[in-house]
Amino acid sequence: MKKKVNTMQISRSQDEQSYLIRAIDAFQRKIVVIDANHKILSANQQAFDVFEKNIIGKTCYQAFHNFSSPCKDCPLDKVMRTQKPALKESQALDLMNETCRYFCPMNSDNIIDGVVLLDFGIPILEGLEEKLQQSNAFLKNLILSSVDAVLAVDKQGRILIFNEAAAEITGYNQEEALNMVDIRDVYPNNGAREIMRALRAEEYGGPGKLKGYKVDIIHRNGEVIPISVNAALVYDGDREVASIGFFKDLREDIRIKDELEKAQVQILQSEKMASLGKLAAGVAHQLNNPLGGITLFTKLVLEEYDLEEAARDDLSRILRDAERCRDTVKELLEFARQTRHLMRPNDINRAISRTLFLLENQTIFHNIDIIRQLAPALPPVHSDVQQLNHVFMNIILNAADAMAGKGSLTVTTGLSESKNHVIIQIEDTGPGIPDDVLPHIFEPFFTTKEEGKGTGLGLSLVYGIVQNHGGKIEANPSSSGTRFTIKLPIRQNDDDNLDQ
Repeated sequence: MKKKVNTMQISRSQDEQSYLIRAIDAFQRKIVVIDANHKILSANQQAFDVFEKNIIGKTCYQAFHNFSSPCKDCPLDKVMRTQKPALKESQALDLMNETCRYFCPMNSDNIIDGVVLLDFGIPILEGLEEKLQQSNAFLKNLILSSVDAVLAVDKQGRILIFNEAAAEITGYNQEEALNMVDIRDVYPNNGAREIMRALRAEEYGGPGKLKGYKVDIIHRNGEVIPISVNAALVYDGDREVASIGFFKDLREDIRIKDELEKAQVQILQSEKMASLGKLAAGVAHQLNNPLGGITLFTKLVLEEYDLEEAARDDLSRILRDAERCRDTVKELLEFARQTRHLMRPNDINRAISRTLFLLENQTIFHNIDIIRQLAPALPPVHSDVQQLNHVFMNIILNAADAMAGKGSLTVTTGLSESKNHVIIQIEDTGPGIPDDVLPHIFEPFFTTKEEGKGTGLGLSLVYGIVQNHGGKIEANPSSSGTRFTIKLPIRQNDDDNLDQ
């Protein structure tokens, strides 16, 4: 075992040697020196403490593994042959408990006279450090790219982890959050304390866990944002050191839920209107029979009997009123008739006139002066006339309510400047719509009427019908009240008489 190497010798004093030996003994890893025959020449204190026996003079394979011969993968011969450190390669290697992991040659007077065995390998540690860095980078990217906001805070409220989604939902950038923002700034009032109390409670997933907890947070601009939190306490052994939470923004979920609820109410309202239509049709049919009898027998009396002039005038009045009732019933039947949405060219003036005919004799219109300014010879509009009747009736009834049954109602029709649209304007002399209310009148469920007097769905349905016809509707203050303007296209790309 006498191979020459070029190594500079270091001269140490006795004190230096003592410090070095003490340092080696204080090192919390096993260090063992063997010769070329696997015989143990020396070891540090950690090796003695681990094996709890005197291993000096024994072979390493006997002392470490209780083997009768050297390990098959022992690199000692390779170290002696190449004069370079070597790593023990083993598929079943335990990095924490293996003693002879790293073999490093040592020399005296340029001659290798021993090999140091270490229970760790410098190259392996470097490889593990690289893998650890890669794992940390992957974990960091995983957190930063999460679609939900991720925040981790220490026990003092300092933010430790803050991803891009957290920046979006709170309005703070990462630098601000990590250096200036306290977690208590994110929650309104005592929200942070409520979260910590819930984390330690039993009812939200058990102590140390929080599942689906609903709470509000405050955006940097002051907006209150509803969120759902899944959180957990972080421990170092038995000691609580931090907490981490995953925040899901609930604004979109709440919006979708509200829209579904609105759609459900609209469906129920449509079903209710359909039922009322059937009821109205049934009542109208029941009225038709006696009205027909009254009309028929009044005509017979007038034709077959020679009556005084006053009696004939009375019978003529009876006949006129009966015929007016008959016409009203006929229009009511037409209005309530159940059909598919039938898109075809329709005369807008006629549709408005039929709606006014049904309404103008109602009590609420007795003191309302209805002014018709209908442009003659308007081109037909591709539309569903029953839906348009609903539009006109709703707006006109709202106008009558706004005027409390007293005032004037002006209905105007005409062509747009481009001649491609029919313009319908319905103007009342009511108190007008307040500026803060006007932007919301077409929103579902928005109503200024007393409870029980309005659902807030009327104008929203009107808006939807006009939109479905490719038109536009708007409401604006007028000199005397409110003016609704409806703009409907004259032509559609679809063929006429097409059921939709």
